[in-house]
Amino acid sequence: MGLRLAFLLGLAALLRAELAEEPTCPEEDDCDCHYFRINWVTDCSESNLTYIPHDGLDLRVYELNMNGNGLRDVDPFPEGIKLRSLKLADNLLTHIKKDTFAGLQYLVDIDLSGNNIHTIDPEAFKDSPGLIKLEIQNNPLELVGGPFLASRSLLYLYMSDCHISKLSPQFFANITTLHTLDLSGNPLRILEPGIFDDLRSLESLTLNRCNITYISNTAFIFLEHLKVLELAENNLKSVEWPIVLGPLGRLEHLDLRHSGISNLPENAFGNNTWLTRLILAENELTDLDVATTLGHNLIHLSELDLSNCHLKGPLSEDAFANATNLKVLYLAGNHLSAADLAVALAPLVRLQVLSLRNCGLTRFPANTFHRFTCLQELDISRNPLNGAFTALLSPLETLEHLNMGYSNLEHISKNTFERMTSLKTLILSGNRLKSLESGLFQNLTHLKTLELNNCGLGRLNETVFFDNYTYPDLEELRLSGNPLEIPASGSILPHQLSRLRILDLSNCNITHLTQSTFQTSRNITKLILSGNKLSNSEDALKFLEMLPFLENLDMNNNSLSHISPSVFGKNYELMTLKLLGNPWKCDCNIADMWDWASQEKGELGVLVGSTASVGDGVSSSKKKRVLTCFYDIKTSPTKAKATRPGRELATVANKTWARYVKEADCPSTNKIHKPAKIVREIRDVSSQSEFVKEPLHGDRAQPSWTLLIAGSAMLMMAVVALFLTASMFLKKKRTHTLIKAKTPSLDEDVDFAKRGVLNEKPRTLRRVVK
Repeated sequence: MGLRLAFLLGLAALLRAELAEEPTCPEEDDCDCHYFRINWVTDCSESNLTYIPHDGLDLRVYELNMNGNGLRDVDPFPEGIKLRSLKLADNLLTHIKKDTFAGLQYLVDIDLSGNNIHTIDPEAFKDSPGLIKLEIQNNPLELVGGPFLASRSLLYLYMSDCHISKLSPQFFANITTLHTLDLSGNPLRILEPGIFDDLRSLESLTLNRCNITYISNTAFIFLEHLKVLELAENNLKSVEWPIVLGPLGRLEHLDLRHSGISNLPENAFGNNTWLTRLILAENELTDLDVATTLGHNLIHLSELDLSNCHLKGPLSEDAFANATNLKVLYLAGNHLSAADLAVALAPLVRLQVLSLRNCGLTRFPANTFHRFTCLQELDISRNPLNGAFTALLSPLETLEHLNMGYSNLEHISKNTFERMTSLKTLILSGNRLKSLESGLFQNLTHLKTLELNNCGLGRLNETVFFDNYTYPDLEELRLSGNPLEIPASGSILPHQLSRLRILDLSNCNITHLTQSTFQTSRNITKLILSGNKLSNSEDALKFLEMLPFLENLDMNNNSLSHISPSVFGKNYELMTLKLLGNPWKCDCNIADMWDWASQEKGELGVLVGSTASVGDGVSSSKKKRVLTCFYDIKTSPTKAKATRPGRELATVANKTWARYVKEADCPSTNKIHKPAKIVREIRDVSSQSEFVKEPLHGDRAQPSWTLLIAGSAMLMMAVVALFLTASMFLKKKRTHTLIKAKTPSLDEDVDFAKRGVLNEKPRTLRRVVK
């Protein structure tokens, strides 16, 4: 397999070399050029640039990413450039002029969101006859009296949160081909007649959060092709729904969430016979008659959301009789009668998702769930149920996600999950279980996520799982808020959970962890230990040596006072470390941790809370949640600092880590470390050889034959790279014998070979060397 992969990579590189020379890349150090599929991408995002680097910009570039820079203007582009995608989001642009994008005749999409644009010339894209997508959201656009833009090809226009308070009837006159329009977050208030009349091809219209209080009866009269309409989070108390929605005969998706609707007439959706998704959640529909509202015409309705609608009357027997195609039904937050609910749900035999969260249910009739042979997701959390109820769930053999959290359960029968062999997510948090019946989870062999937060558990006994079986899919376990007992020796988790990746042990009153606490779960990549009582003692953090694949560690709000980078000596993959809320002491370990993050890991942001300015004090740290330490002038090494007359240095205080590192008098706070990438590559080789001798539980351990194949593949790729380099060198030499051309440098040859053979890695040699 390894030899075949190397051969294919080499062949692909040779073909690419024969087809065309490698495109060029701008000289700016922070620009990254690479292939995405078969297209050349130049990425100069987040590079503090104030200009577009035209020097070195290849005319064949497909995508240019300039997001997150300091551009105030756009210089003319080189003649003949074939740019398709231009990203200019989060810059400082204020005006788009007529010639700003002159010459971009191949442009397909452009992103101008998050700037400070006030005006856009209507002919700004006259040279881009194929423009399809324009994003200008989050810009303070000035009021436009006439046509906004001229384009005969534009299909997608996203202009949410642009401070638009009024739309003239001519606004869309010259962009009549629009397919999708998003105007969310603009204070429109009223939708007058005629403003959408030119958009006769429109299929999706989003008007969420527009403070709309009035919609003209003819606002949508020409939108006969509209399929998606979203009007969530408005104030639509006085809308004549049968008339407003009447012209929308092809409407499929309607979102009226949280829009102040208190009354819906029987024929509100009388002409919307193709409606498949209807969202009415968070409206005051106390007197809603579900049966008459759905009527006899919504036969295609697939999803209905009536969450938190304050429904008062009982659901009638025929509530869903005419909506038998329903697959998704949300009734959460409504006070319902269990007996009435069971009868009302009877026709919905195709139901796949059902939410009955917080409905005040104490029981269910015995035959409630037998008919739901297709149900995949059930949420019955936050109901005052009892243990006897759980036996009613046993017929749900197709269930994949079950939430029974905070449901007043003290005992769960072993038979509850006996037939749920397809279950992937199980949430039992907030129930006073204290212990789990032996064999409770033995048939849940496809379980991926198990949540048991705040259940009063002292430990998770291995007898609840099938003995002598490793649960291959179970990757996430939540045990937060349980009074866990840490064994003096041995693992805290059953051996069946060796494939676990995410473990939450927050707020478990843990005072210590032994070196063997995680010996059966060494594949963990994310460990949450926040809110415990871990303190500095001998070998307090030795348990980290057992977690070589750890990427995310949360130790916020413990009792740790000092920490050294050496404790993470075997956690080469660690890239997120949370240490906030601990009583750290200002000493040289703080400076060492700072160096470790910024130099060895290559990213100061690895230390969450480290990125505040050095002048921040305690009050700022409370707001920004930054790392602080307790400073004592007698014990904290600090550089000698002159003070103003009559003003003495504080002998004790809290300081941010950033400030203390600046003031610390510690040996070499600028140590030279190997770049993080090189360290990880060295570790990969050494750690793999270690795990050959002592394989881990799980699929991370690599056998010796795998290493042999990998080595052969690497050798073959090196040979192909050398062959490619030599071939291209000879080809260039023959082609340019009569032209003065310098011989390619070693860096250029290696760069070409690297990008030719391993073109999937989005990084240039220039940036690797840097």
